[in-house]
Amino acid sequence: MGFKGKLEMVPVSAILKERGLEPGGRVQKFVDAECIRLMAPYTPYLNGALEDSATLSTVIGSGEIKQETPYARYQYYGEIFGPNIPIFENGILMGFISRKGVKKQPTGRPLTYNKSKHPKAGKMWFERMKADNKEDILWGAGKVARTK
Repeated sequence: MGFKGKLEMVPVSAILKERGLEPGGRVQKFVDAECIRLMAPYTPYLNGALEDSATLSTVIGSGEIKQETPYARYQYYGEIFGPNIPIFENGILMGFISRKGVKKQPTGRPLTYNKSKHPKAGKMWFERMKADNKEDILWGAGKVARTK
C-alpha cells in the first residue's frame, strides 16, 4: 500500500499580505498611527507644533515616527544645550538665540516641562508611552492582523 501526496504552499509574502503584515501594510499603519495618538499626552505642549509634527513628518506605515521641529531633539532628551544668549523685549525674556557658528553643547541642566495641557509631558515621551501602552498596541495590531 502506497501513499502519494502533493503539498502546495502559498508563498510567505502572500500570507503576510493577507494578514496585513507586509512592510507598510495595514498592521504597520495601525501601529504607527496608534503610537502617534497615544504619544500626544506625553509630548511637551506649548503651541502644538511638536505634537503636530509627529503627524506631519511621519509617513504612516513606514515604521518610523518623526518629529521634525528645530527643538525636538532638545525637548526629547530633556537637557538644555548652550551657549544661549537671552532675548529681551521691554525687559521681558522672549527667548534665546545662539551665536552663528557656535556648536551647542549639553549643559547638564534639565529642561522644565509645562504640564498644564499634557500632565504626562516630559523627556523621552515615546519610550514612556511605549512602556505604558505596549500591550494595548500589540493587542490592537493582533486584532488588525486577524481581520481584512
